Amino acid sequence: MKKKELDTRLIHGTHSSQGDHGSLVPPIHQTSTFSFTSAEQGEKRFAGEEAGYIYSRLGNPTVRELEEKIADLENGEEGIAFSSGMAAVSSVLTSLVKTGDHILVSEGIYGCTFGLLDMLKERFQVDYDLIPMDTEEAIVSRIRPETKVIYIETPINPTMKLVDLKLATSIARKRDIHCVVDNTFASPMLQRPLEFGADVVLHSATKYIGGHGDVVAGLAVGKKDFISRVRQSAQKDMGGVLGPFDAWLLMRGLKTLGLRMTRHCENAQAVFEQLKDHPKVNNIYYPGDPNFPQHDLAAAQMEQFGGLISFELNGDKTTAQRFMNELQLIHIAVSLGDAETLIQHPASMTHSAVPPKSRKEMGISEQLLRLSVGLESDSDIWEDLEQALARV
Repeated sequence: MKKKELDTRLIHGTHSSQGDHGSLVPPIHQTSTFSFTSAEQGEKRFAGEEAGYIYSRLGNPTVRELEEKIADLENGEEGIAFSSGMAAVSSVLTSLVKTGDHILVSEGIYGCTFGLLDMLKERFQVDYDLIPMDTEEAIVSRIRPETKVIYIETPINPTMKLVDLKLATSIARKRDIHCVVDNTFASPMLQRPLEFGADVVLHSATKYIGGHGDVVAGLAVGKKDFISRVRQSAQKDMGGVLGPFDAWLLMRGLKTLGLRMTRHCENAQAVFEQLKDHPKVNNIYYPGDPNFPQHDLAAAQMEQFGGLISFELNGDKTTAQRFMNELQLIHIAVSLGDAETLIQHPASMTHSAVPPKSRKEMGISEQLLRLSVGLESDSDIWEDLEQALARV
């Protein structure tokens, strides 16, 4: 049987109702531990001689169903769920590097990922470089003998800059370097990095995958042997596991991911068309903009252009903050991918931990704002933006 289309797989997944009393919706296995039929069975499960569940930190049927579903959507071998996006990032990276190793990082990343890299450097002597990855020369020239990972965000948070996945993964493969891609901004609906040759794909599932602002979680997908290693070491021993109820919420959210992403993208395009020519907007960063420097790359490696727009106002930090305070429909909040439209000020919020010099190099100015366009009527979103712009 041929593989079903992505929209169908979002809804049906791998769930079989036969063992769940005919339940159409996967049940929540809200238990911390699992009993054995005998002492011998417990011994066999701990020894790995018999399949089955032991303790929910080591595996849970509800969480497992989510892991199988995200692996299927990303066209990967194995998935693993975590208690947050940063638990996914930290578990994957610490499974790939040791003291003395080096990580090459796309220029401009999430502030907490930057903080993790700084901690790895300071406490464990794992070095890193933030570099532009525009050309083969730009990447190859910064690779060292001790480089073990190329870590990529694309689109990059919050500047929306892209990395050419075919180029970066090709360079990594030739040199036996692991390529890890944070796919949070795109979701599997818009971009699937494993298909371009990445080794591991990461998600803050809190965002588009959950989609309703009611769960914090992370996901990773990759080769079965590597994900098994992460599960048996970094996750098991550091404990960043996802609870069954949160896994159930994510599976519920995934059913509407295709519909939601289409609406997010359509709304973002409509808002961009209104915002781009406003006299109080100095610069706008949106992959769907024909004048965006990497528009052609976005069209080549993304299904649609996403639901995020970053823009700079004429003015300074005070101007940006006053504008946000004048908004009435749009919420000031640091997440993204929710049904509600959200706005935040990266320099003082998500990227406040990044030193000012590094923020400037990333392209994060004091007047830059990041808008996560929600599912409301695009005319109402624009009306709120317009009235706030009129007041600054």
